[in-house]
Amino acid sequence: MNVTLDIETIPSTNPAVLEAIRADLRENFKAPSTLTKEKACADLGMTDASEIKYTSKDKALELWVERFRDEKLEEAAQEQWRKTSFDGGSGQIAVIGIALDDAEPVTFYSEDWAHDEAKVLRSAFDAIKDVYTPSSDRRPVFIGHYVTEFDLRFIFQRAVVLGIKPPSIIPFHARPWDDYVFDTMTRWAGFKGSVGLDRLCGALGIPGKTDGVDGSKVWDMVAAGRIAEVAEYCANDVRMARAAYKRLTFAEAA
Repeated sequence: MNVTLDIETIPSTNPAVLEAIRADLRENFKAPSTLTKEKACADLGMTDASEIKYTSKDKALELWVERFRDEKLEEAAQEQWRKTSFDGGSGQIAVIGIALDDAEPVTFYSEDWAHDEAKVLRSAFDAIKDVYTPSSDRRPVFIGHYVTEFDLRFIFQRAVVLGIKPPSIIPFHARPWDDYVFDTMTRWAGFKGSVGLDRLCGALGIPGKTDGVDGSKVWDMVAAGRIAEVAEYCANDVRMARAAYKRLTFAEAA
């Protein structure tokens, strides 16, 4: 049995997490890593060419931080908070998409996404348990794009945080080359390489992602009450990953 898997994650819904980020920034606010000396000087209103020339980059960034700390702090806090969607210790799962062999993907989510993550996780685990026969000679293969380093890892972390015991057949700690997983990203780009699912599918002639939607828009869509659309986006990613798997294993010709 093949299990193709994808998840959609969102930032932490715990207000204390955002407040902790704000508190840290009040003490350790830094200029963006992409801020150049010239841009910092321009933001500070420097116009004298001689003054700009003899102001070091470190000094310009120091002045920029002093000037803009209060003004930019909330923007920086929100940016850091959004990145908790990549951290299984603080972010959370909004949608889990699963396809068994060639069946249509099934998505697990709740309109009450802020409080029902545990319910979503249990439902997905139950679906996997229901189709697996322990007496089978062959364990399922879990397929996905970056599935070993992100999806499975994130699910494992959330299961630990929420105290939900997962099915033992899920290969949470598998390496990308192990028999019970097939990671379409590493199989295409190598263990140190990287390629987006949409780009990979484009190279293989597979229809791409849902128009107008990508991972960066997931949180805003969920917050706007559009989680059902996010679920369909997740289901389409499952279809794409499965199609890529079939091409990468020569199960289907071009």
